Amino acid sequence: MENAVAVSGLTKYYNNIPVVDHVSFNVRVGEIFGFLGPNGAGKTTTMNMLTGLTEPSEGSAALFGYDIQREALAAKRQLGIVPEISNIYDDLPAWDNLIFTAELYHVGRRERTKRATELLNLFDLFDRRTEKVKGFSKGMKRRITLAMGLMSNPRLLFLDEPTSGLDVHSTLIIKDVMKQLNEEGVTIFMTTHNIEEASVTCERVAIIHKGKIAAIDAPEKLKTTIESVQSIEVAFERTPSEIVHDLQNLPLISEVHKAGDKFRLYTHDPAGALSGLCEYATKNNLRPLSVNTFGPSLEDVFVRLTEIRATSGEK
Repeated sequence: MENAVAVSGLTKYYNNIPVVDHVSFNVRVGEIFGFLGPNGAGKTTTMNMLTGLTEPSEGSAALFGYDIQREALAAKRQLGIVPEISNIYDDLPAWDNLIFTAELYHVGRRERTKRATELLNLFDLFDRRTEKVKGFSKGMKRRITLAMGLMSNPRLLFLDEPTSGLDVHSTLIIKDVMKQLNEEGVTIFMTTHNIEEASVTCERVAIIHKGKIAAIDAPEKLKTTIESVQSIEVAFERTPSEIVHDLQNLPLISEVHKAGDKFRLYTHDPAGALSGLCEYATKNNLRPLSVNTFGPSLEDVFVRLTEIRATSGEK
């Protein structure tokens, strides 16, 4: 299968410190690939090297077979970029921002007019096309930024934290557009620190931690690597002040986390742990409102893999 992105030993040093440390991976044509990690993990630096915005210190990268350094022009013709930090001209109307971007990509006059109209309609902003962008909300600006990245009709779209901090309406629109683009054959490379977003959106994810790749696979396959991390989520009608301490001391429970009105109990034996939980609830006259069992989440995978790297002595 052809690769849209092929990366080998890609490295970037700042002040002799590797912020991206010899990473290697491939992104297949037509997939949504997630680059997952906390802030400062090296996600944006990697994307900047792949898009030609930053020169690698070592290693190589190719887009559809074009080396990003030796064949930069041909490589960049394949891609669209949506940075996390807005690249919009606030004093220009939405329409002018899109047309200007199209001119930078040498899109013909007729095509750029057609494309701008389609994209503004797609992002539910056509009626506001003549308004200056500085009056737009953060979510609307994000939609304009994404539209600008699509003006060249790219085969490969780089999205840096596409829905970070956005309102629900804008988030849903962007997710729908991503799905539609992918169905049309566009390959999407998205960086995110939102684990749930990566889990439900991406066909494969790479987990990066302190500049190194910790794992690459489909989200569900990554979850099977730590099957021992299972959990029970329970909510009670009332919660005594000492409940967390009590739950932590139940048989077969390794950890307890409180989230809102619910408690997540981690265990390697959910069936056995449920027996102890029911006994505790009955003894303390606690009425459960909900009880659910869960396998490992992508968040569990991330935490476990980064813990392994931390305890192995990597700096």
